[in-house]
Amino acid sequence: MSTDGGSIANQFRDALIQCKRIYIDAARAALEQQGETRASARHDAIRRMVDLHKGLLVKIYANVATADRHWTREERALARILIDHLWQQQLDGDALREATRRMFHDSGQLKWYSLVHPFDDVPVLRERVAELETVVMRVGNLVAKADGDISRDEADALRGIQSEIEVLLERLPLDDSSAGEAAGVPGMIATQAATVSDTHTRGPRQVQQAEQATPLDADARPSLEETLAELDQLVGLEGVKQEIRTLTNFLALQRRRKEAGLPEQDLSLHMIFMGNPGTGKTTVARIVGRIFRALDLLKKGHLVETDRSGLVAEYAGQTGPKTHRKIDEAMDGVLFIDEAYSLIADTAEDPYGQEAVQALIKRMEDSRDRLVLILAGYPEPMRHLIQSNPGMSSRFNTKIMFGDYAPIDLGRICARMCATNQYELPAETRAKLLLGFQWLYTRRDQHFGNGRLVRNVFEDSVRRLANRVVDVAPVTRRLLTVLTPADIHMDDVPEQAWEPLARGHVRFVVDFPKCARSIKLKIKRLGTRIRCPACQETFMADWGVPRVD
Repeated sequence: MSTDGGSIANQFRDALIQCKRIYIDAARAALEQQGETRASARHDAIRRMVDLHKGLLVKIYANVATADRHWTREERALARILIDHLWQQQLDGDALREATRRMFHDSGQLKWYSLVHPFDDVPVLRERVAELETVVMRVGNLVAKADGDISRDEADALRGIQSEIEVLLERLPLDDSSAGEAAGVPGMIATQAATVSDTHTRGPRQVQQAEQATPLDADARPSLEETLAELDQLVGLEGVKQEIRTLTNFLALQRRRKEAGLPEQDLSLHMIFMGNPGTGKTTVARIVGRIFRALDLLKKGHLVETDRSGLVAEYAGQTGPKTHRKIDEAMDGVLFIDEAYSLIADTAEDPYGQEAVQALIKRMEDSRDRLVLILAGYPEPMRHLIQSNPGMSSRFNTKIMFGDYAPIDLGRICARMCATNQYELPAETRAKLLLGFQWLYTRRDQHFGNGRLVRNVFEDSVRRLANRVVDVAPVTRRLLTVLTPADIHMDDVPEQAWEPLARGHVRFVVDFPKCARSIKLKIKRLGTRIRCPACQETFMADWGVPRVD
């Protein structure tokens, strides 16, 4: 290989493993959301997702390696690694050439959409799109640059792959698509995996090896400690965490009283989450379901997300059955209704919305031991909903406000996305992110994107990095993983907002956690470990509050 060949081989192995992990984790997340507990169904769904990851890797490798019609020695070495990863077979010579020739042939019959469709079709998997895009482009770049050179045809192939994935996985709002609902998540995955025939996923020696996925215990219950730790690891949301912990402590106390033969205090578990978009409401709702499962208050504890379109039909007589189907899907778990205020019209009569509300209220009472309802949406409309409908408000004892993320928290969310996808943020890039987030935060309205803003910025930066390095060779790990200030762009931030960075007229205020002393840092100190001059404790100054001189 090239002078960095050993590194490329190792990076290639790591990227293949990461791709497999993404698909397996996605299958588990989708199964958890649906509350699927049958071990056979879970194992089958994971196996089929593993088959999809195999087809995706074959498609990427073949598209890039055949782009310039010249199969180099370095590309053959990567093919050997790929085949070992896919089918646990180590091939050389004629056997390697024949296996790769068949991969090239079969890749033409694989469709990009069939290989990545679950990440678009299942709402909970849309949060993993950036992670998938990252590994796709990383694999493609490593193949293109394996020999230390990159041809125009290979660069065009990389751009083509990037364009395909961006179009197919464009982030869409939650809709009323019922595709796959009847068969559930395992059925949906099976439908998509069926398009990747066995001829494309079996090994080069015509023997398909069964995937040794770790069986998932159908009766396993998450521990309360682990679930609360998951809550604590969320960025920011301190008030929300305290509210959830207080509720958890109360419920744990009631359980102990019951075990001791003492009377319990009846408490409705239904909740109202108020906050702007991207403030973590869905994430916290999912954790709440797991907490209730850990406390044995719900049998499954899964989360079903929906909105008005998932409950209200267009024609008379259809709303009731549609609402009941969605409730049935959430039984023994949590039904999360986003923009719940849209169920009740502000002005005109809305008999269909009222029908859905009445069905929800009835099922809340009839199934109070098997269903938790969480209504979510913008603060003011949610307050109006509570005030205008006594029948609903009296049934929700817990109301939690989700505040907007501060610029530092937005930076930390971005850092976590980068860590998950193996990207690095040098000090200058952190500084630009903080300055941009502060600009948007100080001018925010109810449509401020919060976590969604961060995700959009991150995904855009990854695509900009891909365009920046596509013609650069030889490849290095730093080239593929470091996001520079040039990769950071925010549509609503004007150019003058970045000027303090160019002039060096900005400092960043950080607070030492032990003594609460504040100190101003230069850009280059962001993301480094510093010592407090007062208490002598050291800590990582990862993010700070921008102060323009």
